[in-house]
Amino acid sequence: MNLKFLHALPALFLLVACETAPTTDGTGAGAGGANAGLDGYDTAGLSPEQDALIREAGDRVFFALDSSELTSEGRATLTKQADFLKGRSELKFTIEGHCDERGTREYNLALGERRANAVKKFLVGAGISSSRLNTISYGKERPAVTGSNEEAWAQNRRGVSVVTK
Repeated sequence: MNLKFLHALPALFLLVACETAPTTDGTGAGAGGANAGLDGYDTAGLSPEQDALIREAGDRVFFALDSSELTSEGRATLTKQADFLKGRSELKFTIEGHCDERGTREYNLALGERRANAVKKFLVGAGISSSRLNTISYGKERPAVTGSNEEAWAQNRRGVSVVTK
């Protein structure tokens, strides 16, 4: 057996591990590259419409602790999302409401629902028909980032718009 190959094996494993290592930007996504969308998260495997939404407008807005009030940055993103939808009348959104890990399951489901409804209300106010928008709350059940610190919690307090047809 070729011993040189055996000596190279650990280096190969290390190289593969480095290629898929998460970033420290709080997104949990890879380091970017061909499939990196806004904020650096991976868009591989997404529909062309969802990929376009992420590239052109962004698909998520973030909320303060225990709040469903949209921030100025959130309203700016949602204005871009409304423009995106106005140009594509065949598309619909499912708006997901998410929370961080703190609080009870029931509390976070209700807060996630308020967040999703705040996004929907803004988009309807921007001229998008409510029949094109559905909401769902996942509460704390689908974190974007793991961790029990403010950086992770801030990324998990979000509303995410998902393109449906």
